[in-house]
This record gives sequence, C-alpha cells and structure tokens, in this order.
Amino acid sequence: MQFGVTIFPTDYAIPLPELAIEAENRGFESLWVAEHSHIPTSRKSPWPGGGDLPKMYYDTLDPFVALAGAAAVTTRIKVATGICLVVQRDPIHTAKQVASIDQLSGGRFLFGIGAGWNEEEMNNHGTQLSGRFGLMRERVEAMQKIWTEDEAEYHGKHVDFDPIFMWPKPVQKPHPPIHVGGGFPGAAKRAARYGNGWIPIAGRDDDLATQIPEFEKLAKDAGRDPAEMEVSVFGVTGNADVVAKYRDAGVDRAVFGLPPIDREKMLPLLDQLAGFVG
Repeated sequence: MQFGVTIFPTDYAIPLPELAIEAENRGFESLWVAEHSHIPTSRKSPWPGGGDLPKMYYDTLDPFVALAGAAAVTTRIKVATGICLVVQRDPIHTAKQVASIDQLSGGRFLFGIGAGWNEEEMNNHGTQLSGRFGLMRERVEAMQKIWTEDEAEYHGKHVDFDPIFMWPKPVQKPHPPIHVGGGFPGAAKRAARYGNGWIPIAGRDDDLATQIPEFEKLAKDAGRDPAEMEVSVFGVTGNADVVAKYRDAGVDRAVFGLPPIDREKMLPLLDQLAGFVG
C-alpha cells in the first residue's frame, strides 16, 4: 500500500511548494489538493461531513496553480487533484490544464475528479444537481478524446464540439490516471465505466473489505482489468489499526488528511505520519 497526503491549500497553511518538498523528502508517494471555486453565502447545502462547514472550504487556492508550484520544486512525488469539480469546469480548458501540469511535472499528475455536493456552488456555474453525473461522464469522455486524438471531437447531450486541435498532449499515455471520488456504489460504478481508480472517503460507510471485491467485479463487467484499477482512501487518520484495516481490505493507497496549518506545526505531523511509509 502506498501513502499520500491531501490538503486544502490556503494562504494561511504551509505553502504548497514547501509541503511538497517536505512530503517528498519523507517518502510520501503523492500530494493531493481539494477544490472549491467559492462558497455561496446562502449555505443551503449541508456539508456531507456533518456540522458547520470548515473554514478551509472557503479559502482554497486554485488546484492547478497550486500543484504547478508543487511540481516545479519536486522530482518524484505525484501531484494530484483530490478532487477536481469537473461539473463546474469547461472541459476544453480543463483538458489543457491537465495536459499542461502533466507536462510540467514530467508525467506525475493524477486526475482525481468528482461531481460535488454543494448545489448552490454548482448552480452558479450553470450546473444543476440533477443530471450532474451524466455531465461529468461526458466532460471526462470529451477530455479523453482531446488528450488522445490529434483532431478531437465529441457529440453528446451536454458536451458538443466539432474537431479541434489542442496541444500539448499529456506525457502519460493514453492520459493521466482518472480517479473518481465518492461513495459506494455510485462512484465505484462511474470509476469502473470511465476511470482508472476509485476514491472513497474514510469513515463514510466504507466497508471496503466487502466493497473492493464488488468494485473489482464492476470493473470486470465493464470490460476493464481490475488489476489496473486503484482504490485510494481519502482522509485516513494516523491510527495504526485504521491503516492496517485498509491494508488488509486491499486498499492500494491511503491518503492522510492534513489540516491547513503552518510549517512549524505541519512538520511534526508529517514526521509522525511518515512512520507508516516503508
């Protein structure tokens, strides 16, 4: 099992380039960042984590800008979105950003995606809660076309464009791995259909000892090779029993959740979590 870290990058947390260097030096395999373009003041949509929405959700930096800074100062650690809200993004522009950061990082980008939960936020981008999963699928399929074809075109219900040129193409072939975030069975089904991995959130109905074999069956039924599909659990705590539980369940990657704290407080936490990295 590999180990990564995830954070909401903010202006009051350790700068992401510094975090990337420190995480790489401690042997972490990947660094993931969250995305929210904004938080509407109405606050009608309940936070899935329960209770008040944490401040970091309001304050996160743009993920691609933040990860570009991280990629520029590292050589080994993978940089990743965890997750990119593709239902709130233009697919042609996002395909360009993904290809650009894969180029800048030398093929170290992981594309974690999701449809989101904040209805008012997505409404501000012209996206409706109902139907967002179909929109996400089409945008991902359209981006896959852009990354892999010299003259890409896509014609769907939500995404429709005639042949286009778009370079550069990603370093990774056919494209950076797509990891679909969300619960079981919905996100697992979407990952099996058009992703390369599934991202469940730790502690949210995650009976992974049962769900991972079912996910592998979904992948096989979709004509995919289950051995090439990764499961990355997000928000893992630094508890040895919890980590062992996920390892025994067959999780491929445990991603520790980091709070948006400054360097002085972050380094001891990284040292503690690095004890799991073998």
